[in-house]
Amino acid sequence: MLIRYIIYGLMGLNMEIVWTGISTVSIHNRNLIGHTSIWMFFIYGAAVFIMEPIHNLIADQNWFVRGCVWTTVIFIIEFVSGMALRAFHIEAWRYDGVCSVMGVIRLDYAPLWFIVGLCFEYIHKLLIEYGVGVK
Repeated sequence: MLIRYIIYGLMGLNMEIVWTGISTVSIHNRNLIGHTSIWMFFIYGAAVFIMEPIHNLIADQNWFVRGCVWTTVIFIIEFVSGMALRAFHIEAWRYDGVCSVMGVIRLDYAPLWFIVGLCFEYIHKLLIEYGVGVK
């Protein structure tokens, strides 16, 4: 389990760096410099405890239902972890704009989280198939 925790944590960090780097194109910055917070490693790593059991429960559902579940679960994780960090005066991310909810989630990211959740399933299946972190 620890190995999968580390894998999910590192994958999440890399996903954020790529996403934030690519998003700089919208402000006409071709340097593609991405960023994240080390706190995100722990949040993404928690997928082993939160998302893996959910995946086991919903694996027999169709892709659309699963994607909707992932969108909801990721929003909840993002909101709870963002508010928990904020309670300790840590703001690892801050969303602004019309679609922002208390600065910790962006509702317009729903399609992204839908896709990320389905990608997580694929990665989870591969890790289990190859016996990564399984006794």
